[in-house]
Amino acid sequence: MEQAAKSERMKYLSDYRPPDFLVESVALTFLLDAQATEVESTLLMQRNPLCENAQAPLCLDGEGLTLLALQLDGENLPAERYQCTAEQLIIAAVPERFRLQMRTRIHPAANTALQGLYGSGTLLCTQCEAEGFRKITYYLDRPDVMAVFSTTLIADRDAYPVLLANGNRIEAGILPDNRHFATWQDPHRKPCYLFALVAGRLYCHRDRFVTRSGRAVSLEIYVESQETLLPEPGGQTAHAMRALQKAMAWDEERFGCEYDLDVYMIVAVHDFNAGAMENKGLNLFNAKYVLADQESATDLDFQQIESIIAHEYFHNWSGNRVTCRDWFQLSLKEGLTVFRDQLFSADTLSPAVQRVQEARLIRTRQFAEDAGPTAHPVQPDAYLEINNFYTSTVYEKGAEVVRMIHTLLGEGAFRRGMDLYFSRHDGQAVTVEEFVRAMEEASGRDLQQFRRWYRQAGTPLLRAKVVYEADTQRLTLQVRQSCPATPGQAVKEPFHIPLTVGLLDRSGAPLPLCLADDPAQAEAPLSRVLELRAEEEQFVFTGLEQPPVVSLLRHFSAPVAMEVNLDAQSLAFLWAHDPDLFNRWSAGQRLTSEVLVRLAVDARIPFPFTLEHCYIDGFARVLRDEALDPAAMAMILTLPSEVALLEQMEEADPTALHRAREFVRQTLAQELHELFLGCYHRQEEAIARLPAQVYHPQMAGRRALKNLCLDFLASLQWAEFWDLTMRQFERADNMTDRLAALRSLLHSGSPEGEQALHAFAERWQGNPLVLDKWFALQAGVPAAATLQRVQQLAESPWYSQRNPNRVRALLGTFCHDNPFAFHQESGESYRWIARQVLQLDELNPQVAARLVSAFSRWRKLEPGRQQKMLAALRAIEQAEALSPDVFEIVLKSLKH
Repeated sequence: MEQAAKSERMKYLSDYRPPDFLVESVALTFLLDAQATEVESTLLMQRNPLCENAQAPLCLDGEGLTLLALQLDGENLPAERYQCTAEQLIIAAVPERFRLQMRTRIHPAANTALQGLYGSGTLLCTQCEAEGFRKITYYLDRPDVMAVFSTTLIADRDAYPVLLANGNRIEAGILPDNRHFATWQDPHRKPCYLFALVAGRLYCHRDRFVTRSGRAVSLEIYVESQETLLPEPGGQTAHAMRALQKAMAWDEERFGCEYDLDVYMIVAVHDFNAGAMENKGLNLFNAKYVLADQESATDLDFQQIESIIAHEYFHNWSGNRVTCRDWFQLSLKEGLTVFRDQLFSADTLSPAVQRVQEARLIRTRQFAEDAGPTAHPVQPDAYLEINNFYTSTVYEKGAEVVRMIHTLLGEGAFRRGMDLYFSRHDGQAVTVEEFVRAMEEASGRDLQQFRRWYRQAGTPLLRAKVVYEADTQRLTLQVRQSCPATPGQAVKEPFHIPLTVGLLDRSGAPLPLCLADDPAQAEAPLSRVLELRAEEEQFVFTGLEQPPVVSLLRHFSAPVAMEVNLDAQSLAFLWAHDPDLFNRWSAGQRLTSEVLVRLAVDARIPFPFTLEHCYIDGFARVLRDEALDPAAMAMILTLPSEVALLEQMEEADPTALHRAREFVRQTLAQELHELFLGCYHRQEEAIARLPAQVYHPQMAGRRALKNLCLDFLASLQWAEFWDLTMRQFERADNMTDRLAALRSLLHSGSPEGEQALHAFAERWQGNPLVLDKWFALQAGVPAAATLQRVQQLAESPWYSQRNPNRVRALLGTFCHDNPFAFHQESGESYRWIARQVLQLDELNPQVAARLVSAFSRWRKLEPGRQQKMLAALRAIEQAEALSPDVFEIVLKSLKH
């Protein structure tokens, strides 16, 4: 009965109706206290002229609230005039325009779900996206209700000396009883999901940015520890501040978007469900995406901080000034803003390397999502719990959809479309349709068929066939597209797909692409974007004296899977010579994956493995290519992960797959150890010649390649290479090298690994972000004994189920990133993680739902593991009082 009731609460895009009421302004007063906070809310409201029912009652959302007082136009409402349920406040017979005043009580310290107003350490802070504001006060908690907010915070001066909220601070002062107040006003209309406040003992790194119109904006980054800001200026926040200033200048230059308030604030919070939140003028960040210095943060941490700082800033226009009408339009703000932060990262890093990183994420995470039971379109048409749709499909695939529009229209027309979109819809809550229409009007292009990318789930498959005719010197490219069935969508219509292609001669030089039906033969480009619209299409290239090698899907021009009739020799050629870095990487990944999957199947039968010398030679050819950018080489030579490989198999045996991958890794290391060692030392020498600085992309690329070589060498378990690894761990002056060495010691089974692990903990036990790395390192060791270690760590005083970062580091790493340990044949890992899911669901349903998604791909495994994982899912399903978050994932995992 309970499950049926939950299913009936499904929300559908087709049911959207404008709100019955609108809110003109909101005045909030918070009497802040961790145990019991009182919230006074004054709403100026009116009936929506678009409302279909002129007599509709006022229905406000609210959860976990105690209503203390209620007035309508200054008059106390008697109990018979309203109804309070667990989720709504319903008031009948309200006038056309009115003022509603409410006083509610909430309990921040008891809020372990970290939605609404909650406590984090000594701070009080908020998270309102997607539906957290209803846990603060009664309101129309939907993104298409936009209002002007003013917020007054009142608190004890000793406990909460700093009081922050959205907008500009307009007043502050001292009150009796050692209290003080601050009033903030945001002049821009916004939905309530962008509301924010923070109160506590905070320390600030201040700087400024002058906009292109000459306005000085105060930039303020707040942290809980004053030591974090040392050495001046900024200490561990210095990189974040530089990233923010860089992003503000870039957005003005690239998109003409200028900041619109007097102050831009960031607060680093250690208890946070997500990465960051773009609240207007007051961004709340997971501390891991703000704090960094060379000793405590890796190069990847620095890169992620720069990207996420930029992402949240870019939301000021793509998400705040123009927001989404309803949560089915979530990708309108997230996919677009991810694309914008990808462009920013490409301009500040290597564009080619950045593009491979983006493609790798899509092909590993999002393709798996498309192929699984929780598959959904970029614009979902139904959901039970919106928190479950902050997915790789909405974010990363949504960004790829925007990128394809950019590819089809070109930079100039795309920029005109963005200008039109922002100017036309500033201050509005809109849909994906408004965005696409702006692009059509600015470019003159018809994107009607292209809209299917938003509505249809699944990863399209392109099957390409290449035929060369020597007598006519013509090459025919035949491409057929299809898309597999996904839950709720059995049949798919053809997509509009940009396919970028190139041709190479046998030396690797690019050839002109002369299409048979293209009159501009003399201006034939070296790369072309072909537009696929039909289920099957054919393209003929002429003037080719020798059979070329075809390079397809260059720059990952569309989020599609690609099958092409290229033999291993042609793939090896592309791996060595393709000037398009994505295709060079992709060819190597395909070759390696084919080898590993074949060996994994063979591994079920105990006999000696063999690795073809042609594959080893191809790997060595890349390793010897000193002209190749080090960061690019590191990516090209990284073996596909076991997580990615499992998605390519049916009835997979993770143990056999691990054996196969270890065999390939150790064979390459043994055959090429002199090359690996030489490359390692060359990178060390090159790094030593670079100017001393905290972080630089060039240095990060060399470190990535150096540590890849070290990991291959350590896998041999030779004393000399273990010694080399231990020396790097002990002498490293940066967290990237220290952590990489420790990982290699642990994964290779070095007898010094435990000693190094203990030394690491002793040094960093006072830094929660580094301790997260310590937990994750141990949870990621591919060993049968890892479950026992993880269980012991879960009992450690350093572990807390209430801290999402710590849960993700230990449990998330174990079940999402360590298939060998998680999928041990006994099934005990499944049973134990299922128990953890149920415990977490009582505290923080969002974190529990992310964890339970590890069970969603149970059908990919061999029958024995399938049954054990299915039993664990059933045990979760049968538990009482499951949250909608966990229930939805479990239901879909069992059903599809």
